[in-house]
Amino acid sequence: MADRNDVVFVDGVRTPFGRAGEKGQYWNTRADDLVVKAMIGLLERNPQVPKDRIDDVAIAATTQQGDQGLTLGRTAALLAGLPKSVPGFAIDRMCAGAMTSVTTLGSGIAFGAYDLVIAGGVEHMGRHPMGFGADPNPRFLSEKMVAEDALNMGMTAERIHDRFPALTKERSDRFAMRSQQKLAAAYEAGKIQPDLVPVAIRSESGWSLATQDEGMRPQTTMEGLATLKTPFRPHGRVTAGNSSPLTDGATASLLASTDAVKELGLTPKMRMVSFAFAGVEPEIMGLGPVPSTEKALRKAGLRIDDIGLFELNEAFAIQVLSFLDHFGIADDDPRVNLWGGAIAIGHPLAASGVRLMIQLARQFEEHPEVRYGITAMCVGLGQGGTVIWENPHFSGKALHDKRAARKG
Repeated sequence: MADRNDVVFVDGVRTPFGRAGEKGQYWNTRADDLVVKAMIGLLERNPQVPKDRIDDVAIAATTQQGDQGLTLGRTAALLAGLPKSVPGFAIDRMCAGAMTSVTTLGSGIAFGAYDLVIAGGVEHMGRHPMGFGADPNPRFLSEKMVAEDALNMGMTAERIHDRFPALTKERSDRFAMRSQQKLAAAYEAGKIQPDLVPVAIRSESGWSLATQDEGMRPQTTMEGLATLKTPFRPHGRVTAGNSSPLTDGATASLLASTDAVKELGLTPKMRMVSFAFAGVEPEIMGLGPVPSTEKALRKAGLRIDDIGLFELNEAFAIQVLSFLDHFGIADDDPRVNLWGGAIAIGHPLAASGVRLMIQLARQFEEHPEVRYGITAMCVGLGQGGTVIWENPHFSGKALHDKRAARKG
């Protein structure tokens, strides 16, 4: 059998992320329209890709009902103007939905079944709250497989604080404040806007355009964060300020084989090196990225020290801190979430995996001294997901300097 094909991340875009609920910018916008808008934006940015050459479309959603149901990959492909010959399917791995869209279709490229694919995700948490309408099997509780509140993500975050007393509320609040500041600085420097697809939105005051993320709070202070309520338990440590807000939004990415890249004259932004998913106790789902990252590193033959950039999903500040502590990385390490994360941007569950990839791809362009980067996230029901990427702009300079320093 032939060697596996390389999997290339060609491009990725997203809608601006909106706050979920009646006051959010997407309250009157359908979920499928959000992801269709992202897909159209992606195809318009890559006009040299023939639409009939797309081999498959995978779109993730966590709560697959209503305008987020009906085999979303297929319906979105049709609505986005792809030929009827292009198939599609839907994926659900809760928070890691879009990440799983990428790894699943990427595996198809590696196997030789696909040349060009679209992978993404959408979550309209205003219309479809997580778990809404679900009917968990009674055995989960009767046989004590999981704690009763294992599906309450805030409680799982509180439990990580319980388990690791060194991970204090003060550290969580400081990390959250920095996330807001880093995103504000990234917007100021024009880092985020190039990959946003504007969305026409309707409200009581008429039509307008969503052009930026709605959850940003750049004026956040430690004093302000200290006064917030702890909704998950009295005198807790998890607050609205050090958690990602409930969010609506969509992402879409274009992946290709190296043959298709050459044939169509595409420019690779990243190469997929390895990926892994892992399970942990649902009660402490935030620890999931630790074993998934260890597994992905092992499969790639790499160590954590080889990673020059990290895009970690900030479901909760405590969740990222537990990852950093495990690997001996400082809370304010400049390699981590350069432009802020989900605490400031928002976390529309199944869409977020590709948002991490979009930001890492942009950072690779600016950092040719970095060879490898990671996108990783925790997943509801006790899982973690990690993808390791290689920078096509890598110059080898940093590696050379390190070796020279060792010799010296």
